[in-house]
Amino acid sequence: MARQLAGRGRRSRPAAAAPPVLAAHGLSAGYGGAPVVRRLDIQVRAGEVVVLLGPNGAGKTTTLLALAGALAPQAGEVHWAGSATAAPLHRRARSGLSLVPEDRSVIMSLTVRENLRVGRCDPALALATFPELAEHLDRRAGLLSGGQQQMVTLARALARRPTALLADELSLGLAPQIVTRLLTAVRAAADEGLAVLLVEQHVRSALTIADHVHVLRHGRLAWSGTAAEAEANRDAVASAYLPLA
Repeated sequence: MARQLAGRGRRSRPAAAAPPVLAAHGLSAGYGGAPVVRRLDIQVRAGEVVVLLGPNGAGKTTTLLALAGALAPQAGEVHWAGSATAAPLHRRARSGLSLVPEDRSVIMSLTVRENLRVGRCDPALALATFPELAEHLDRRAGLLSGGQQQMVTLARALARRPTALLADELSLGLAPQIVTRLLTAVRAAADEGLAVLLVEQHVRSALTIADHVHVLRHGRLAWSGTAAEAEANRDAVASAYLPLA
């Protein structure tokens, strides 16, 4: 699977001087006053795929929720389009942020067409990303396979033409060929200028589409670097990824 993704061409990387679309500066966040993540510094620029790795419980989902505005920071700041923001999720969504949560967000009782309409996206753009959904437009989403449901979720998010996409475990529980299909679509969207922060469990596949990689452990950044550096330093990444003995 990694070879399939790696074989696809990728555009030139964005200039380092380009300002981040989305950034965390000294971000701490958690629940009930207890921080789960502490003092995180993460930046995502237009045209980049930034991958967030880490074991279960490391704080990956908490990071995404805080960046999306679904969870208020306990310390630090989130910057959107160059300015600090405390806007809630619905306001960030209106200004160009798309969030794909870990649990597939299709409405099972609605058809695929109705799910796209609820998402206020252009069905033609959704089908341009996943043309295989065309024959299922009038089927209830609950009758689709898990992979097809995730295609609907991602197609709806991308067809809104967002500025940034935050995606949590797109590949969870899916067959390798579906994982390849989803990650290829994410890379293609980034190549057209989308800023992407991706939490992913399929490490090797994620690295083939990534520009930058961060590894979280116990709520802190344990390793950061480019995808090429991660490939060249697999032992360092693995030691950061594994829980302490």
